Amino acid sequence: MNAQANALTVSNPWALVPPLGNLDAYISAVNRLPLLTQEEEQHCARQLRDENDLEAAGKLILSHLRLVVSVSRQYLGYGLPHADLIQEGNVGLMKAVRRFDPEQGVRLVSYAMHWIKAEIHEYILKNWRLVKVATTKAQRKLFFNLRSMRQGLKAEASEEGAVREQLSPQEIERMAHELNVKPEEVMEMEMRLAGGDVALDPSPGDDGEEAYGPIAYLSDARHEPTAVLAAEQRDYLATQGIAQALEALDPRSRRIVEERWLKVQDNGSGGMTLHELAAEYGVSAERIRQIETAALKKMKTALAEYA
Repeated sequence: MNAQANALTVSNPWALVPPLGNLDAYISAVNRLPLLTQEEEQHCARQLRDENDLEAAGKLILSHLRLVVSVSRQYLGYGLPHADLIQEGNVGLMKAVRRFDPEQGVRLVSYAMHWIKAEIHEYILKNWRLVKVATTKAQRKLFFNLRSMRQGLKAEASEEGAVREQLSPQEIERMAHELNVKPEEVMEMEMRLAGGDVALDPSPGDDGEEAYGPIAYLSDARHEPTAVLAAEQRDYLATQGIAQALEALDPRSRRIVEERWLKVQDNGSGGMTLHELAAEYGVSAERIRQIETAALKKMKTALAEYA
């Protein structure tokens, strides 16, 4: 069986790997792939390095696919698909095979472990949350160690009969000491892990009601471009526009408009009444009203042209 598998692998390195789509079948297949001895591994690595032999590279990769599956299982607690974790780990394995130096005296399995974990770590950090929770080297270290250490502390607490969700100051100090980081950094990462993504503009609920999200109180319409332009235009028309529209009126019409609409008495009341202006000009109040109406219509036309 092993001889047949080895012969098949040499002729077609990927023949034993089934098409993607069935994860269980894939895992079963890679676990049946033959392992390389140290001498075979060294030979294939030299063939790849010296002659760029892709068939040798395929044999190195195939013999270590089960390692990727094993490593990826350690990261199932992050809620990401196992197939995606395996895929990213395979990318790391291929990078390791390309960079592997057979003259260093180490097995590929030891060298590839770092590259496999590095690719899986990067994938988790990019996809675990919409907002990236770890950017610096210290934060990455905290992200991948804090969860496992926290689970250990919870197990110890449950054995003692104490159940609590938050870390105590003593536990924070202990974790900071073991990870060689500041207690403040442990507390910050704990808060990031405990928090969740919140949609700024949530979709309507099942009942059709529009959901209320942070975008409702984060938006500021005062600085919205169209609102700003509209406000500037209103201010402009209320100053230069009104002044120019008044210039288009005859003196009597202009004074009537100013007295009726633009002046305020000391007691807070409006300007002159129709009867007061009628008595001053020696006409009826109805005539003053007609002059006022015609003047306002003329000003409206002037303001429209000015705008």
